[in-house]
Amino acid sequence: MKVKVHFPSVYFLIEPNIVAVYKIKSLEYVNLTDVINIGEWEAYELQHSHQFEVFNHDKSRPSENPWSFYLEQEELYTIVEIINGAIQQQRSGSHYESITPSSQMVHIACSESAAGSLRVALAPQRHIIAFPDDLSIGPVCQLEAKLGQVFRKEWLFENINNEQDDHVEFNKFVNTLREIDDIPIHIPIYIWVGNNANEQCLLRFFLYLLNDKANEIYLMQTSEHNKYGYTGHLSSLQLSQLFMNSENKPLTVQERLSLQKEWKHLSQTRNVLRRWVNGEIISVSEDYFDALIINTITKLHKEQTMKDFIKTGIVIAELISQMDECPNLFYLEYRIRFLVYNGVLALKGIPKSMRHYSVKLRD
Repeated sequence: MKVKVHFPSVYFLIEPNIVAVYKIKSLEYVNLTDVINIGEWEAYELQHSHQFEVFNHDKSRPSENPWSFYLEQEELYTIVEIINGAIQQQRSGSHYESITPSSQMVHIACSESAAGSLRVALAPQRHIIAFPDDLSIGPVCQLEAKLGQVFRKEWLFENINNEQDDHVEFNKFVNTLREIDDIPIHIPIYIWVGNNANEQCLLRFFLYLLNDKANEIYLMQTSEHNKYGYTGHLSSLQLSQLFMNSENKPLTVQERLSLQKEWKHLSQTRNVLRRWVNGEIISVSEDYFDALIINTITKLHKEQTMKDFIKTGIVIAELISQMDECPNLFYLEYRIRFLVYNGVLALKGIPKSMRHYSVKLRD
């Protein structure tokens, strides 16, 4: 599929003589739903495909005949990426600022739930960037590069069943990186972080992404206010009070360099599970939770009058009750499925989500 950008339009040669033209309406990044359901498309017919190189829709008339085209999901995602690439290029070229002057600062949250609470806590006129992924699980090797991002996407698709469309989730991930890259250099940045593996990994990742920016960066530590140390567990009121009472100083150059160095180390590891232990990010083996899963199911069997299948959600809830740090639930479900596939556990149901199947130890 050939592509040409004639801003605010993007041309896609989807058939030998059909050009689909997408009109960009704003400089906000788009997702697959925007492009398919809301986007403004027109089709133009060419006499020969080589005319695409000089095609200009302003000098042509759109097709009056009904038209449609079929693309694989991967191709649709590629179209979204191309459109967003054109938007970002226009943002940088036109000195566009996604952060309004009245915002005065940008806040980065390590989860979408934390970002939602912050939008209420800091209303109005606060620019908040939500990171949609959990870096306590999955590969992070070279995650700052496209190759590492694609590798992580493929691993999550093959192993983690979070009931989300993997293309949509990856689109969110890439758009978030774009939002961080677009932060103007004169705006102070507040990173909200708790003492858990995900948020501590993300802190280091964010600082690496921001290493060329001279912005003042402040850390908003949230762990003292909740059991598991997750920012998303705090209420909007707690977050608001924390921000109003904060007397933080911006990170020093040395502090930033130290955390960036830690990210470089993380980015060279190939583990897929990380824990926050005694103030450090520790990479552990993929089967770290397997023994605990087996012991927990054994315990639950002892509470039954007769050994029977147990809902996977109940197993996971019991696992969490035994842990100091709440791990990613979908990773626990992945390890339960792994034990099923390897003959340790028996299965009843269809493992399309933790709600849909039960397990028990094999006799």
